[in-house]
Amino acid sequence: MSSTETDRTEAADSKRPAVRWLMLIGPGLAVAATGVGAGDLLAAMLAGAEFRETLLWVIVLGALLKLGLNEGVARWQLATGSTLIEGWGAHIGVIFQIGFLIYLVVWSFIVAGGLMSACGVAAHALLPGIGIGAWGIIHSIAALLLVWFGRYDRFEATMKGLIALMVLTLLASVILIGPDLGRVLRGLLIPRLPTGSATTVLSLMGGVGGSVTMLSYGYWIREKGWIGRSWITTVRRDLGIGYALTAVFGAAMLVLAATALVGLGGMPSGSQGLVACADALEQGASQRFGDTIAQVARSVFLIGLWAAVFTSTLGVWQGVPYLFADFTQQLLGKSREVDEGAWTYRGYLLYLALPPMVLLALDKPVWVIKLYTLTGGVFMPFLAASLLWLTTRRSLMGDLCTGKLSFTAMAAALALFAAIAVRQIIDLLD
Repeated sequence: MSSTETDRTEAADSKRPAVRWLMLIGPGLAVAATGVGAGDLLAAMLAGAEFRETLLWVIVLGALLKLGLNEGVARWQLATGSTLIEGWGAHIGVIFQIGFLIYLVVWSFIVAGGLMSACGVAAHALLPGIGIGAWGIIHSIAALLLVWFGRYDRFEATMKGLIALMVLTLLASVILIGPDLGRVLRGLLIPRLPTGSATTVLSLMGGVGGSVTMLSYGYWIREKGWIGRSWITTVRRDLGIGYALTAVFGAAMLVLAATALVGLGGMPSGSQGLVACADALEQGASQRFGDTIAQVARSVFLIGLWAAVFTSTLGVWQGVPYLFADFTQQLLGKSREVDEGAWTYRGYLLYLALPPMVLLALDKPVWVIKLYTLTGGVFMPFLAASLLWLTTRRSLMGDLCTGKLSFTAMAAALALFAAIAVRQIIDLLD
């Protein structure tokens, strides 16, 4: 743990309990913000535009399932002192490791391109004087510099600030659009599956809360100094807050789309689909409050959208190089903890930030965003299956072994995410 983190922990210990744990949380917020990418927001908007508030409950269920899996990742690390990647190598085998390493390289390239595209779309909507591709490059370089010259504590502080911006802007947008609270409550509390919604449900549930980026949580809690079984309560609280915010973000986007786009015939195609709610929000606010407030409302929403996609970019740039560095250290027979200054970490950071810029030349930002959502969904069944295999072994986990409730949640997640992966592959082949 860095000296800054130590000072922060000591400062937190001197305050009241409520203030203390608010100061200590952070990795859960980071993993939540990283998981709420453009693909998740786009899926929520599509669901709201087509089925209105009916599928709000799906977002809550998806967040709970991802919470269960991420808790399993953290519980494994606290119980064994090793990362899940180390666990795969020791108990599943090197073939699985190498297979995932190949997948990680491909996934990273596609995801990085998708995130650049999403940042470009959001920034271009705010400041159209610069093109989508140029904005994507600017955001990639900005995230690269923030990670290269900053340590974890600075990364966490930046993420917290951006998350606060996301919460304020998206909730303000919901208030301005004036949703039907009765419909919202029914959508949250009464599970229903409208005719033709099965594919949308799977896409929505699979997109909430991230995929490969969930593994970054293990490295972030190490940076916080959360090592050992005694931290399990803190980790669960941290993740609970993070995934609660994940559900809020997704639900806010769905409600906005359901309310703002109801009379516009659904989501526009192409990159305009990502900013459709901004235009519809401006139109609705103009009728209720006048043109000045309407322009402010549009800008507020777009700032929230930008914050959502840039936090995801920053989280991937900071967290995913840990995975590559950990894998390569295991393959080279080295067991030391991952160092952010290591050539493996920084080399992969450069790989994320620079080569995927070629995808911006396709000039199909939403297509790239959908492609990275697909590649992430394919990973989830493997994560769920490996956690079921490893965390149910009492000889490894001791008193943190998976109980009946966690087992049921992981088994349900495995079945669901396997169905999602199959559906996504079929859609791609069609």
